[in-house]
Amino acid sequence: MKSSKILYFSIVVALAGFLFGFDTVVISGADQQLQEFWQSSDLFHGIVVMSTALWGTVVGALFGSIPTNKLGRKKTLISIGIFFFVSAIGSALVSDPYLFAIFRFIGGLGIGISTVVAPAYVAEIAPPEKRGSLVALYQFNIVFGILMAFVSNFFLKDLGENAWRWMLGVEGIPAFIYSLLVLKIPESPRWLIEYKNDTEQAITILKSINPNINYNEELNAIAHEKEHEVSKENIYMKKFRIPLMLAFFIAFFNQVSGINAFLYYAPRIFELAGLEKSASFLSSIGIGIVNLVFTLVGISMIDKFGRKTLMYIGSIGYIISLGLVTLAFSFQWKGILIPTFFFVFIASHAVGQGAVIWVFISEIFPNKLRAAGQAFGSSVHWLLAAIIPALIPFLFGSIGAATVFAFFALMMVGQLFWVMFKMPETKGITLEKLAADLSK
Repeated sequence: MKSSKILYFSIVVALAGFLFGFDTVVISGADQQLQEFWQSSDLFHGIVVMSTALWGTVVGALFGSIPTNKLGRKKTLISIGIFFFVSAIGSALVSDPYLFAIFRFIGGLGIGISTVVAPAYVAEIAPPEKRGSLVALYQFNIVFGILMAFVSNFFLKDLGENAWRWMLGVEGIPAFIYSLLVLKIPESPRWLIEYKNDTEQAITILKSINPNINYNEELNAIAHEKEHEVSKENIYMKKFRIPLMLAFFIAFFNQVSGINAFLYYAPRIFELAGLEKSASFLSSIGIGIVNLVFTLVGISMIDKFGRKTLMYIGSIGYIISLGLVTLAFSFQWKGILIPTFFFVFIASHAVGQGAVIWVFISEIFPNKLRAAGQAFGSSVHWLLAAIIPALIPFLFGSIGAATVFAFFALMMVGQLFWVMFKMPETKGITLEKLAADLSK
């Protein structure tokens, strides 16, 4: 790495991913306790209690490009920490399911906006040869947050009928720390040039974060792209059809793998597989560890072997593991088999979609439209992430787990063909060249 500052700023911004991962999964430990606390039906519990944060995420992703472009990358990143802090403390203190849903919605806003601004910021400060691994730090922090949520839930689960309050409230601590750290990062040089025409400040930041950079060459590339912009450009114009569809399909396939449905209901799924409650929580921690380890594997490979190679590995792993899970539930296999199959599923996700999605979407749009493109891809991702987990309790009860996982396996066959015939390789190419190549 030419500059330790780039690495440091990338790590700080990627901590938004930690809050994303923690917030997404911490609810899984409180899942059944909350349903008992409010004596709610499966449908009410799935739609109002469990998935409201995901609807907040959809809204945050849909509109996250507005503050990202208008206020700047830095101010938007600061707002994320505030949203997570308010959500954690508020949802831990309330006793009404609708107020609980409102505070969880606020946390969802933080997640949705973070998926727009954090990858965009890191992509804009990273050198092309390291961009994949640096942006993927966001994903690493997501899975680290997921692991910490599983661990936290395990140690807090026996605190009595109010254990869920501690599970949810503890997130306020990392949210506060993140908010302090992100105050010290610089603004994105590309945002300063694109939206403020402040080349002087952009040069100052470029020199400070990477003294060895040929900033004239980088500035010329940015200026060249800016010269070819037209008034009122948007991602829905015909010339941006390729990056738009690429963003849609990578986000679509990410969620129809069943990843969020599984992470939200991991303890419940393991109990369906015949594990006792304590063993199901321990297996959830195992899922978090596997996710973390194989995310590191994906990060180490993404700039060397490329995005497509990782997606091939992930797709094949998805198909095998989900096929085995389908058979296990169909023939009612019990014991350690289903957790083992899910470990393979999580490893496949971590190496493939997990490592690639936020990197890939952040690379394929022009500077002016990066936040809007990121918002579009994130919105598709989170709309499906809201719908699918909300339906899981109902679907498990009506058509059975085997049918649900068979559907996910079939979708991953579709992903394999999409990677094979439609997905371009983006490793090692400058953002401006990628934008020019994909937006003709």
